[in-house]
Amino acid sequence: MTEKDTTHFGYKEVDKEAKAGMVADVFHSVAARYDLMNDLMSGGVHRIWKRFTIELSGVRKGNAVLDIAGGTGDLAARFAEIVGPEGHVVLADINDSMLQVGRDKLLDKGLQDNLEFVQADAQFLPFPDDSFDCITIAFGLRNVTDKNLALRAMLRVLKPGGRLLVLEFSKPQNELLGKAYDAYSFRVLPFMGRLVANDSDSYQYLAESIRMHPDQDTLKDLMEDAGFIRCEYHNMTGGIVALHKGTKA
Repeated sequence: MTEKDTTHFGYKEVDKEAKAGMVADVFHSVAARYDLMNDLMSGGVHRIWKRFTIELSGVRKGNAVLDIAGGTGDLAARFAEIVGPEGHVVLADINDSMLQVGRDKLLDKGLQDNLEFVQADAQFLPFPDDSFDCITIAFGLRNVTDKNLALRAMLRVLKPGGRLLVLEFSKPQNELLGKAYDAYSFRVLPFMGRLVANDSDSYQYLAESIRMHPDQDTLKDLMEDAGFIRCEYHNMTGGIVALHKGTKA
């Protein structure tokens, strides 16, 4: 197996062809308790991160929005309300278990008229060129095998002037915060996963995948290399999370 044929699955080096299936197994396992674990792991702060993402998106009535790796639908639900009946929101996820949880949750809220649910791989988006005013991907890019390929796919399906927002765990800006965050991630999260979701391994992977994800400046460079302009990022919670934004020319 050559280096070119491998990628990271957490700290493990695996065959590129195998990673998607391994990530799928993680999210099949955690789907039913995903929302509960998000609240527990972040102390509810993930809702503030997502609210800021929505505010920075500039989405308005009549827009077409794609939420990739949209999971249980937190962003898609709010976007569906903002764009109104004349707009359109696609909740996309590669994992059918997560997509099913998201679909059930949003239908229970009565949100369906302007919503579409699509099982899709971020690297090979099944949409025409220039389709969306805004694309979001929250806590999903780090699980994608080829981030460059995915970013170029997102650029392709955005309309000129459209925005991409990437909300993702990143690198804490303070050394002490970083040490505390490491201790929490590798000791508390797997324990919590075992206790609440009966699955410590998946949360061990999630902690490792965060460490393997590009830092703030590297991700900004990747977005620019893919063709996005006016790229910027905003650190939140001391850089534990960063929101990157880029525009299609």
